Amino acid sequence: MAGHSHSANIKHRKNAVDAKRGKLFSKLAKAVISAARQGGGDPEMNPRLRLAIEKAKSANMTRDSIERACKKGSGEDADGAQFEELLYEGYAPGGIAVLVACLTDNRNRTGPEIKHTFEKRGGNLGATGSVAFMFDFRSLFLIENGDRDEETLMELAIEAGADDVEVGEEMTTIIAAPTEFVAVKLALDAVGVTIASAETAYIPQNTVAIESKEDAAKILRLLDLLEDNDDVQNVFANYDIPEEWLEELQS
Repeated sequence: MAGHSHSANIKHRKNAVDAKRGKLFSKLAKAVISAARQGGGDPEMNPRLRLAIEKAKSANMTRDSIERACKKGSGEDADGAQFEELLYEGYAPGGIAVLVACLTDNRNRTGPEIKHTFEKRGGNLGATGSVAFMFDFRSLFLIENGDRDEETLMELAIEAGADDVEVGEEMTTIIAAPTEFVAVKLALDAVGVTIASAETAYIPQNTVAIESKEDAAKILRLLDLLEDNDDVQNVFANYDIPEEWLEELQS
């Protein structure tokens, strides 16, 4: 696994999203509402809702906000909206494969908007199945190393249920089965690690090295514009951009 590029990808998205935290909370609330509407408002009986709640907690969404979203989804405070999960596939400049995970109440609005965004930034929307086969759907965590050594980090990750671990200088990337998201997160919380990012994600099987800063800027502009769409929950791509470029372009 190319842990270095995954960590850089996550940190870039996390920093970009932190600047738009209100929009992030809106998307997380939508996911909670949708899960509660489909399977009921009790997270103990609704694994999908429990996953949505844990993701919201990971982003420091308040308990009151999460409870309001649960009530809205379960019918205690319903607004009638029905959400549908959609996955769009396409290419960014340079042939970079992109997956766009959406949660929408109107696919006739979302599809054209996603297509327009790809075309506006030099990419193109592909057909179903055109790039999804290049990714694996997994649980993905990025934790801060703190003062733990590599052996300790490997041990706690494996005990938490990790299938794959990549220890970096400051951060460790942990990958697990998508069905194990809640169990792994609770295990990491129990040992007191600081979780920088926790999500279910489409992880590229292989990454494409970006050879110029200009191409990197074009790719990041497209991905950021896609993420800015209210219907987009997350964006995944198989680029490998040097961290120093990410930090420079982000600033």
